[in-house]
Amino acid sequence: MNNKRQPSVLVIGAGATGILAGIKLPEAGISDVIIIEKADRVGGTWRENTYPGVACDIPSPHYCYSFEPWPWSSQCAQGGEIQEYLEHVAEKYNVLPMIRFGTTVVSTVYDEATATWTVKTDKGDAFTADFVIAATGILHKPKRPGIPGLNSFSGEMWHTAEWRHDVDLNGKRVGVIGTGSTSHQVVPELVKAGHETFVFQRTPQWVFPFPNLSFPEWMRNRWKEKPERMKPWKSLYKTFIEQFFVKATTGEPVQRTLLNLSSKAYLRLGVRKRDLREKLTPDYGVGCKRMVVNFTFYPAIQKENAHLITDGIQGIEADGVRLVTGELVPLDVIVLATGFDNFAYMRPGSLVGRSGHTIDDAWKDGTYPSYHAVLMENFPNYFLMLGPGTPIGNNSVIGMAEEQLDYVLRLMDIWRNGEADEIEPTPEAVSAFVEYIKAGLGESVWTSGCQSWYLDAAGVPVVFPYTWAEFVASMAKIDRSDLTMARVEPCQQEEVRDAVSV
Repeated sequence: MNNKRQPSVLVIGAGATGILAGIKLPEAGISDVIIIEKADRVGGTWRENTYPGVACDIPSPHYCYSFEPWPWSSQCAQGGEIQEYLEHVAEKYNVLPMIRFGTTVVSTVYDEATATWTVKTDKGDAFTADFVIAATGILHKPKRPGIPGLNSFSGEMWHTAEWRHDVDLNGKRVGVIGTGSTSHQVVPELVKAGHETFVFQRTPQWVFPFPNLSFPEWMRNRWKEKPERMKPWKSLYKTFIEQFFVKATTGEPVQRTLLNLSSKAYLRLGVRKRDLREKLTPDYGVGCKRMVVNFTFYPAIQKENAHLITDGIQGIEADGVRLVTGELVPLDVIVLATGFDNFAYMRPGSLVGRSGHTIDDAWKDGTYPSYHAVLMENFPNYFLMLGPGTPIGNNSVIGMAEEQLDYVLRLMDIWRNGEADEIEPTPEAVSAFVEYIKAGLGESVWTSGCQSWYLDAAGVPVVFPYTWAEFVASMAKIDRSDLTMARVEPCQQEEVRDAVSV
């Protein structure tokens, strides 16, 4: 007989991580679950990003739930196929009934007297929950550049995460601002379609050549017949990522040398014209920024209708982009491939924890302290998935989320067993984790002298700088001495212990 207490859990976001929570919480015997999703369907970043060429830069067989393989059509799946996969998983595992679609969380406030969270939405609802899981991801708030005159452009302009499929680009001069992973995917599609394409580059990127090979139909049919046949493929790609990419970025000399050689050789052999090659050559170490995994950008940028512009942008005017040289580049359309505010996390919704501490207080100096990338001081029973200190890099976030959610469920078991009503890290544990992260950065590529979206305001990367095996090991054990676990008198809780309520 199961005598565990039944918590109420509210999950924010129905992307890959939120769907995972909707599967694993009921499997653990937790039935009182509500998922709040701002959009009208699941999918997260794969629902939002529909730009031409959108694809995963992690091998598809590895970019899926460990318990649900998929007969992928190619080595790096297109965004639409990943969206289809996530919708399939949500339906198969009966996650959809838990989700309140078209609803945005505007505030999350902790009540110390009852050890519960009150979550308010833009619909006027107020939910009360014992636990909150923020599965908002890191790529959900488009970032627009602070270029003077951005709003003065008279043509069409949009961010890649808000692609305007209703605009006909035929005969148009299209400017793409930014040269990160998104730009490396969308520019080849624009060039291939024959559009006159102008790429405004501030910083060149190192590119790892990884052709997106299609899986033959006979192989996919075998995977459909017996999904377990996919397991060796997942294991193969998983091993490649962990033993090559992860170890290369964390400082293993052999892997790092191979990554350097392959990227530099691809640039040397892939770009014929010396002057163009020099413009595309970064002045920082390979892997310092998130590696661009691509096989189409170099051929595309050498086409006659592709123009790489490396002069700085002075401002945007009604007719186009004014360069610092004084030249005006006339444009009909501007595409902002400028990434996301990866430190937004649960924001713009407000988060208020113990004694009125807000998330803006916790992160006021532009640094992002956490404990095991999941817990934060002064925010009991609040779990931030893929938080600061997660091994975000060239690896599968689904795999990261699985490890973190397993850790969260074991923390919840402390509550369910009646050992504590409040669980949060001690100040000492948070400080120790921050120092642990800093200590591992010395040999990593992230401190080799570049500006990247990994860096906080102090220039410290908020990533896990060790191997995948060490990340898994760090999440496998709960150190109770690092936690503050308090009890709240039953009389204080009786009004909110029943369930999540509206």
